Amino acid sequence: MTLSQAALAEIRYGYGFRPDRKPAPGPNALLAGLAKPDPYLTETDIPSFAERIAYREVQTEANKARSKQAANAKELLKNARGVREKIIVQDFRALFSQPVLAWVPFRERLMAFWADHFTVSMRVNRDTVLMMDYLQNAIRPHVAGRFGDMLEAVVTHPAMLIYLGQANSIGPGSVAGKRRGVGLNENLAREVLELHTLGVSASYSQADVREFAELLTGFTFDKDGFRFRQRFAEPGAETVLGKSYGGEAADLAAVKAALRDLSLREETARHLATKLIVHFIGGEPVPEHVDAIAEAYLSSEGDLMATYRAFLDHPEAWVPELRKAKQPFDYIVSSLRAVGLKKKHFREFKLREYRRFFIQPLINMGQPLMQPNGPDGWSEDPADWITPAGLTARIHWGNALAQRHAKSSDPRKFLKEALRDASSDDLRLAVSRAETKHEGIAITLASPDFNRR
Repeated sequence: MTLSQAALAEIRYGYGFRPDRKPAPGPNALLAGLAKPDPYLTETDIPSFAERIAYREVQTEANKARSKQAANAKELLKNARGVREKIIVQDFRALFSQPVLAWVPFRERLMAFWADHFTVSMRVNRDTVLMMDYLQNAIRPHVAGRFGDMLEAVVTHPAMLIYLGQANSIGPGSVAGKRRGVGLNENLAREVLELHTLGVSASYSQADVREFAELLTGFTFDKDGFRFRQRFAEPGAETVLGKSYGGEAADLAAVKAALRDLSLREETARHLATKLIVHFIGGEPVPEHVDAIAEAYLSSEGDLMATYRAFLDHPEAWVPELRKAKQPFDYIVSSLRAVGLKKKHFREFKLREYRRFFIQPLINMGQPLMQPNGPDGWSEDPADWITPAGLTARIHWGNALAQRHAKSSDPRKFLKEALRDASSDDLRLAVSRAETKHEGIAITLASPDFNRR
């Protein structure tokens, strides 16, 4: 089986085929699509940051009433739950409909890549409502821009500040630190160096982490979003990787300069190049491919379009072997694209249906929505996704989808539209021999051909 570039573009760099969409025929088409304005940047169905912060305040008030056993606690908690459910049903609708309906699925795959690179995980109800705002406002605007701008947006977003405890990190020598006697939190500084920029194998020291953490003090947020509080910030210059930042008074500009310098280091370029290859292609990265991507990244000062161009222009980007397994979210999205789910369907789903058809199945498949176990994100190893339990959950979910879709689709036509030239002779034979329409569609959705990318 030899895959065309169009098939590889749709499977490897997108979320699979839709019956009503033409696939991008190769690297130029992928990049041309990415260069177009992003329609989801002006998405009006996504709650605003102000609405999310207002909910957090309502929930905090309700929690206080419950702890004090106040007479109105039950009513306040019910009201808070209602506000939260209104927000999360809109968020679920956007999270699933955007990649399923996307005309430029490469952008949505890059969204997922960068969201995982800059992992944020929330398990407290009061904070989970910030997640979609983080994706929409810290990551999406910069997917085709400069990495340094995305880094700054991510590091200053309230979701990241909460996740890594930065909002409560106070410089020991600051005005607030001397009065309160509270300590420094190094989490954000460490993850920016280790995961977001230089990489775990880069040559930085604990002293670099410590001084970078002191430089980041003062980063917090209020009802309007990010806020730099100088009275929380450690005074004096800090030295990170041999360069001094700041002066006697704490200065936000000094932090931005440090982030910019980190974004343009060679270690960062090579770290990002390697991650792109591992995520999209899999296997051991070819050194020449890493070199080409890193060189383009550095020569363009972190321009991501130039970086993607170097990535896609290399022959390694189009090797025919599909080495990756679709993660559960990818599997659900690609299945819904294959059946041609439309916008009206997402609008018709209630919260309980999102939970039953999407959220719980993701848990069963091993990938609870936006809740990786640590700041290093989800595993890129196919063996971690194609497990007995995970595969069983996929088969059950695909079987249920097939039962719904079989009423209006011939399984042989479905196979042709869902995989184009990526289906094997064995799969085509198995589908043609299926006893029922539902069984034929379920065989396609459960097949190795469909689950690879």
